[in-house]
Amino acid sequence: MKSPKVEAEALRAELREHERRYYLEAKPVVSDEEYDRLMERLHAIEEAHPELRSDDSPTVRVGGWASTDFKPVAHAVPMLSLDNSYSPEDIREFDERVRKLLQKAPSGYACEAKIDGLSLSLTYEKGRLLRGATRGDGRNGEDVTANVRTIRDIPLQFHGKGVPDLLEVRGEAFLEKSQFERINAELKTEGEEPFVNPRNCAAGSLRQKDPKVTASRRLKFFAHSFGRLEGGARLESYSTFIEACKGWGFSVSDVRRTCLDVEALLAFYDEFRDRQFTLPYEIDGLVAKVDRFDEQRVLGFTSKSPRWAMALKYPGRQATTTIEGVEFSVGRTGTITPVAKVKPVFLSGVTISSVTLHNFEEVDRLDARIGDTVMIERAGEVIPKVVSVVKEKRPGKTSPIAPPAKCPVCAGAVQREAEAVAWRCVNPSCPAQLKRKLLHFASRDGLDIEGFGEAVVEQLVGEGRVKDLADVFSLGKDVFLVLELFAEKRADNLVAALTAAKERPLSRLIYALGIPQVGEKTARDLAGSFRTMDALAAAPLEALQAVPDIGPIVAEAVQGYFAQAPVKSLLKKLHKAGLDMTEPEAAVSADARLSGKTFVFTGELESMPRADAEAKVRTLGGKAVGSVSKKTSYVVVGAEAGSKAEKAKKLGVTVLTEREFLDMTS
Repeated sequence: MKSPKVEAEALRAELREHERRYYLEAKPVVSDEEYDRLMERLHAIEEAHPELRSDDSPTVRVGGWASTDFKPVAHAVPMLSLDNSYSPEDIREFDERVRKLLQKAPSGYACEAKIDGLSLSLTYEKGRLLRGATRGDGRNGEDVTANVRTIRDIPLQFHGKGVPDLLEVRGEAFLEKSQFERINAELKTEGEEPFVNPRNCAAGSLRQKDPKVTASRRLKFFAHSFGRLEGGARLESYSTFIEACKGWGFSVSDVRRTCLDVEALLAFYDEFRDRQFTLPYEIDGLVAKVDRFDEQRVLGFTSKSPRWAMALKYPGRQATTTIEGVEFSVGRTGTITPVAKVKPVFLSGVTISSVTLHNFEEVDRLDARIGDTVMIERAGEVIPKVVSVVKEKRPGKTSPIAPPAKCPVCAGAVQREAEAVAWRCVNPSCPAQLKRKLLHFASRDGLDIEGFGEAVVEQLVGEGRVKDLADVFSLGKDVFLVLELFAEKRADNLVAALTAAKERPLSRLIYALGIPQVGEKTARDLAGSFRTMDALAAAPLEALQAVPDIGPIVAEAVQGYFAQAPVKSLLKKLHKAGLDMTEPEAAVSADARLSGKTFVFTGELESMPRADAEAKVRTLGGKAVGSVSKKTSYVVVGAEAGSKAEKAKKLGVTVLTEREFLDMTS
């Protein structure tokens, strides 16, 4: 009789083989009932012998005992987005750019379906799954490992030839159309709101607190790229990488082709135009990548996307509808956006009832009026847009779409800035602006008031307890305790967060105020030059333009902001509330051993946050910058370092470990 350990190992091996045959080869050799019996037996053994549990066991596919709290994950190599094309002309221009940068024709393009799903990053060490993370903002995602393990065609452990020491596979988690319909039917039966499309359903499924719910959704996954690949077989092209992925047990798109030149690429693009609708899952076009990795390295990246890849999208499907009215949306900076309310129409899997008109200049260009029949389009945008007005169908009576005489929210003054497209509400205390401004004010990059989220803002503004940014510092524990979902501890924490926010440096406050044209870097530059809020608020245009990297547009925006009477009143209230409205001098010790040296940090440091390490460099007379060049003195590499480390090696820049950096600066 087999021991529980031996039987469990044998069952895991057998179940993995059945999963491979079922999901990758579509050639199962056992019935679903037999598979389920094997799974039940393994689950029973693991329940009876917890010490035999393994995080790569097939039993975790159904949620098992795992849980997740969605901890933040920093991507070692950023997950960049792709540039888009919508026509053959765009594709030819992409090919011309590639040829120009390579100074020759590329060896070929690898082309495949662009799955309309949710991007995932899967990290493996010697073939064993360590972590699954969402794309997030491209630099930081969320840890969804427990949920990722429930997706049956994601291998938990893979073998085969050339298994890398470390591999970060990237791909798309998605739902087939049939599963999407099943899930929505179940939600409707339970009286719950259905998902609007498969992509939203996939995203919601991956962020479930209970992995068993994720397992029940039957997500699928296609691998399409990698972030890091260390050790193992040497791969020279994307095509060989995809073949290696198949050998390691990953599912990949069966809609793919290697095209030798742009003409072959265009032919595939044209051929697939109608075939896309026959697939069992949603796609939003194709993706073309320069096939050879050495050519990809030459082409490199922009700050947002790789130069060697392009999303080949098809022109958005269009529909006609009628403008029945117009509403005006007011943004954080007071910008008023006209939104057409249209007769509901089904388009690209979604029922459309609102369509953006962008701005009033666009309204004039289209000559759009209430009552008009319009052509609308969804071309990779969340909010559809009006493409044209069908003048032939214009009724005898229509109403013009004009900027509102007063702000639709606060009834304050509305004006158009000189040489600007936008019309704005100029009342800084406008409730619509105020809600968005408060969220920006309290954001992590602003004053970092933890716990001051959307639900809190809605209640405080809605009940009239907060009328401007400064009012938040007058709130006490008694106010928070009457808000929904607040208890003693949460109220105490928010009071403490508000107290801590008063000590943030001037640069953070400048950014938090949401001054038009002023981002984080500009805020730091202004704070570093003027040192106090009073000096900045009184600065003439010449002084503002004297700050490096600040031109006339930014200078005029800053001066115009501080010239407003409500802003002057706001600054007085902030000062009275006790905010530190100064920028501390950068502390430089007598020890200037790093004078003339430039440092770049990459990866996660164990001993301190990266910001503290950069401050330490400045204290010792050095400079900390964000990008690597030949002029960089040192690149300090932490855990899960990104491409900066590789670039440093290529440029011959000295690479330091965290320990070496600490020894150098201690």
